Amino acid sequence: MKIYSWNVNGIRAVLKKGTFQSFMEAHKPDILCLQETKAERGQIEIDLPGYHEYWNSAVKKGYSGTAIFARKEPLSVINGFPKEFAKRFKFADELKRDAAEEGRVITAEFEKFYVVTVYTPNAKDDLSRLPLRHKHWDPAFLAYCQQLEKKKPVVFCGDLNVAHTELDLANPKPNRGKKGFTEEEREGFQNFLDAGFVDTFRKFTQGNGHYTWWSVFSGARARNVGWRIDYFLVSGALSKSVKAAEIHSDVMGSDHCPVSITLAK
Repeated sequence: MKIYSWNVNGIRAVLKKGTFQSFMEAHKPDILCLQETKAERGQIEIDLPGYHEYWNSAVKKGYSGTAIFARKEPLSVINGFPKEFAKRFKFADELKRDAAEEGRVITAEFEKFYVVTVYTPNAKDDLSRLPLRHKHWDPAFLAYCQQLEKKKPVVFCGDLNVAHTELDLANPKPNRGKKGFTEEEREGFQNFLDAGFVDTFRKFTQGNGHYTWWSVFSGARARNVGWRIDYFLVSGALSKSVKAAEIHSDVMGSDHCPVSITLAK
């Protein structure tokens, strides 16, 4: 089973470019998770015969949003955090914007595991959303995944908007303390590993130079001056079932590239 994740930075844009169609034809994912769709389902037509579609769009038009496309129909689908669970956390930022209304999470339940896709809030250049992220979002998302784990193992993927270690970005020293590489964000990621989740890419590949996002300026992608901020993490119970974890940097169309795992059936 091949599961892919891709921050498309606007599904309408990658459809217009034709890059989404060529990606689907070449890779044929069993499950595809998207982030930053920036669209509602009714705004676009995607011709994907054989796939079930699930969308969680932001209240704000053209912003954020996630989607899951699956060949096999899930047993259940949850958009966002369940209401009773979410009451334990505060999701409003300093401008009173509610991150719970930004279409950032979808959960699809399958027979043997859950698939959760997430578009983690960006801390912003001025770090104004770092408190929301560090004190509320990251703890909530971890607690949610742990709650799901009580029933069956979890596969979660998406744009986590953090480089975990210095090996996960090309220029760690000048970026230390900046958005995506603050101690708080890195701690939030480490908490998943400490809770038993496995960073699947690091199960197979060590060292630096492996990135999933590049700035659109200064030819960063051509020079591979990037960041690894898109991930697949799995419950420890699923780790042995992960047979491959890859970064598909040759797939164009977005400032992010897709990442994937292959699970043994």
